[in-house]
Amino acid sequence: MSNPTPEPSISTRGAVDLSALNRPQSPPPGEPGGAPGAQGFVVEVTDENFQQIVQDSTTYPVVMLLWMPTDQANADLATLLGRLAEEYAGRFLLGRVDVQAFPQIAAAFQAQGVPTVVAVLQGQPLPLFAGAAAEEQVRGVLDQVLAAAEQNGVTGRAPGSAGADEEPAAEPEPEPLPPLHQEAYDAIERDDLDAAEVAFGRAIKQDPKDSDAVAGLAQVKLMQRTRGADLQQVRAAAAAAPADVDAQLAVADLDMLGGKVDDALARLLEMLPGADADAKERLRERLVELFELVGPGDPRVAKARRHLAMYLY
Repeated sequence: MSNPTPEPSISTRGAVDLSALNRPQSPPPGEPGGAPGAQGFVVEVTDENFQQIVQDSTTYPVVMLLWMPTDQANADLATLLGRLAEEYAGRFLLGRVDVQAFPQIAAAFQAQGVPTVVAVLQGQPLPLFAGAAAEEQVRGVLDQVLAAAEQNGVTGRAPGSAGADEEPAAEPEPEPLPPLHQEAYDAIERDDLDAAEVAFGRAIKQDPKDSDAVAGLAQVKLMQRTRGADLQQVRAAAAAAPADVDAQLAVADLDMLGGKVDDALARLLEMLPGADADAKERLRERLVELFELVGPGDPRVAKARRHLAMYLY
């Protein structure tokens, strides 16, 4: 197993002795008395997922059990390996190959009988053992596989999966929005920003401390102001008239819309020292609105508020 290559190199030749057919039988997997169904860190290997599982062995170790599910000795070993796979919690994936259902996969490992256990690391097969084995012996073999995997940089964890008969966990139902909030979002969906502004405004009138409505209103106003704006033209106008409050407000809006929060706030703050009373009030109002949009708890807002207070007072 030294210096394995990442490309799968499992060939399809050889045959599997099916003499286990004459041994004591076991119920099918998942039924009482049989091996557990595949779930957690145990998967059934099929023609469809075989190549992907081999490829996954470049990320985490894979242990393949070639078996006949209804043979008692095979079922006992599958039960043991499945329990250990869950105990090792993803340090390896156990893949179970039904040699009768998928003879081509079984032939790829050149097994002479079942049960046979083979590790796959970085696409390379590593025969482990055939036949029954005591738990301590199996643990020792698995530990050797994991040590070899670590030496070759295969240290990922296999993803667990729910059993086929398990219902997936239901997604929690989202809390319903307050009626006026829902009205505003519905209006935004149909691109009626004026109606959204009215709905959020009514929500704020009902509860002036409704921070979600305040932020929503600020977002709608930003969308209204930037609708149809040409970024290059707006920037060119602002560069040509650095003292023009309207031009700088327009650029700040587009910066905010593009996620450039620091640039937007800094642009308006830098205009305050030389602005007249009317311009200062317009800049203050826009900054306060942008503060609500970003969120009062954002550290960028706290810093900008300090600068605003310093420039105004």
